[in-house]
Amino acid sequence: MVQEGDGRMAGGVDLVVIGADGGPDRAFGGAALAPDGARLLAEVLPGMCFDTGAAGCRVTTVAPDADANAMLTAVRDAAQHPGRWLLVCLVGQLVVDPRGRRLALVTAGSTADNAYRRGLAWDWVVSAMVHGDQEEALLLVDAVVDRDAWAALERGEDGAGELLSYSRVPLWGRIGRHAPGSRYAPGRRGRDAVLPGGEGSFSRALTTVLRQGVPGAPAAVAPLDLQPAVAALTDGGEAAGSSGAPGARLLVPPHAGRLLMRNRAAVRGALAGLSLSEELLAVLWRESAPTEPPSA
Repeated sequence: MVQEGDGRMAGGVDLVVIGADGGPDRAFGGAALAPDGARLLAEVLPGMCFDTGAAGCRVTTVAPDADANAMLTAVRDAAQHPGRWLLVCLVGQLVVDPRGRRLALVTAGSTADNAYRRGLAWDWVVSAMVHGDQEEALLLVDAVVDRDAWAALERGEDGAGELLSYSRVPLWGRIGRHAPGSRYAPGRRGRDAVLPGGEGSFSRALTTVLRQGVPGAPAAVAPLDLQPAVAALTDGGEAAGSSGAPGARLLVPPHAGRLLMRNRAAVRGALAGLSLSEELLAVLWRESAPTEPPSA
């Protein structure tokens, strides 16, 4: 486990990024690029919180081959720090329990027989977030599921889909359907070939939008304001609750909430309209860059 940043001051942000590599089992090839997606989120998200910046964000990244206990401990530890926001990112492949009602993130070394028992249970993560000491929480999800898990999600309130429809914490992300192929090859024709962390995935789309910004939007934007731009870069997504094709659900962030992100496009537009020296423009740009703390 690697921890970066200070961010322990009250009013800060705790960010936990978990990108779980499911290991060599062919059935869990959907998690092959999960560490890449987690790495992107850990690099881009810290400096994008509008009123804290990187200096006010405490970042915890969990090793791709960590077990479920280490992952859950990271979430619980972050949840216990007083702060304004708790952001948890889950990147990888999800499986369901034998009854098809609970989800778990596949962890390294899992097999088809023990993946759910070894995995990081979704409800454990949500419970830790609900009982945390932050004012608000948001769970970011970039994941794929196999045929059985997808069927459980499609059953809605009679299956694991209830966890998405009536989540106890706000959700934002994408869950796609994955057909096992080779570890780095797409699934069969007609199935979702997007891997978490790969092209068309939520983590890649979100980090691209945050880096580029949204032209015409204000300098501070909520997750819901970013959603259309993220969805445009996300492959095959439809809102949660619709079946979609070939099989992907977008988890839309809530209307409420006070989490605001920096819109780099607004900063660039403002600077471009000013008649300033090149030296001053350079200083202003450095001050507003997402990897720097906000100016006083």
